[in-house]
Amino acid sequence: MAAPILFCSDPLNVRRVDEHFAAEADTVRAAGGVVALVDHDALLGGDADAAVRRVPRDLGLAWYRGWMIPTDRYQELSQALAGRGAGLLVSPDDYGRAHELPGWYDTFADVTPRSVWMPTEPGVVPSAEDLASLIAPLGRGPAVVKDYVKSRKHDWDEACYLPDLTDVTAVHRVVSRFVQLQDDSLAGGIVVRAFEPFVTSGTDAGEARVWWLDGQPILIGAHPDTPDQQPQPDLTRVQPLVTALGCRFVTTDLARRTDGAWRVVEVGDGQVSDLPRTVNPAQVVNPLLSTGR
Repeated sequence: MAAPILFCSDPLNVRRVDEHFAAEADTVRAAGGVVALVDHDALLGGDADAAVRRVPRDLGLAWYRGWMIPTDRYQELSQALAGRGAGLLVSPDDYGRAHELPGWYDTFADVTPRSVWMPTEPGVVPSAEDLASLIAPLGRGPAVVKDYVKSRKHDWDEACYLPDLTDVTAVHRVVSRFVQLQDDSLAGGIVVRAFEPFVTSGTDAGEARVWWLDGQPILIGAHPDTPDQQPQPDLTRVQPLVTALGCRFVTTDLARRTDGAWRVVEVGDGQVSDLPRTVNPAQVVNPLLSTGR
């Protein structure tokens, strides 16, 4: 029997699917699958029981497709669903391992930029001294700052790019601005990743988002930020690492470095990875439905 899929409800009408995921939900229904609703706002507000109020009792195990969820809230979602005879096909441990960089980095270290990280709370900026100790293993050269989940690449000069790791004053300034802009959404802590130059023109420009289910690629498509660019990465080195990570449903964002090597820019849990509007949702939804419970 096909597994149900939980979607975020519309904040203005909790009886319907959030418009952002409506096409995916329609695809599920057209294939004869079951759609249930989760109130994402209630979940983030700390009321997991209210968040799952519209999930049918005894639904069984389900996939989630919706907005990102902090790892502690995902644990609460799992517990609230269990109280209704339901559950998640991706365990909280697996979700955290794929969703946050410290969970996946060691597995992908050979194919992703060198990285260091430290935990911090939202609004708390590490001291210049702590940052200097953090970035010391990266040596010289440029880098980028992000949290455990996301960067602010659209604020590149202000809150993302670090031109010179030896300029600790500038590093502290950019990290401070990053923490300020992330506000309460800062996830886990501060990550600094060595900058690598990627191809910016031609057929290999942009990032590819590869969707993996049980260790197999089900879709090699565009990244949501570059929907009109569709490079075709070589997955030879990546596929064994996805298998080694051991998470059922993940995404890998890949870009081609200027020396020709394909590099993993990001790993994510597939349940909360965005699907470009240019991609037919059936390419992801149908494999999920066909896995059964």
